[in-house]
Amino acid sequence: MAIKVIAQLREVKLGKNPGKKFVMRPDLYVPIAEKKVFQEAATHSGISAGVIKAAWDAAGEVIRTWATEGHSIPLPGLGTMRFGVRSKAVEKLEDVKANLISVRRIIFTPNVDVKDELKNTSIQITCLDEDGNVLKRVTSGDSGEIEDNEGGNEPQNGGSTSGNGGSNTPTPPADEPDYDQPSGD
Repeated sequence: MAIKVIAQLREVKLGKNPGKKFVMRPDLYVPIAEKKVFQEAATHSGISAGVIKAAWDAAGEVIRTWATEGHSIPLPGLGTMRFGVRSKAVEKLEDVKANLISVRRIIFTPNVDVKDELKNTSIQITCLDEDGNVLKRVTSGDSGEIEDNEGGNEPQNGGSTSGNGGSNTPTPPADEPDYDQPSGD
């Protein structure tokens, strides 16, 4: 398997060096039907697809409930997820208000096996001109390094709790610190 990426020639008007540049984006995949996921899991486990779906639905209910109570939830075989917020910091107690929250977030922290799978998966890049014509194809030869914020730019005292292995969220702009505030575990 490989992750497919498109690098298409586009006119870039923003930034320090505007001009024609190859801009990368994921090659969009067709979503897999939920039914197919249950059928495949049934094939691998020997458990009927109906039982797997019932168990998955029940687990989803528990995950939603616990996550909205502020818990970090283990997703067996995948990692953990939790909810957080991105907000502005203020100096005075009287300035703390709900409108400081700019966005609610779902934070997924993959486990080591998922990270290793991503690290070891090649990336195939298809280069296109402005009209969508294929110019060349390239297969990755990179180190497979994975972005991981563990021990990185997140606040260490009273701010974010990063869990095992960081998060898959980008580092926030300097004027909008990333304060993921779980309500408790």
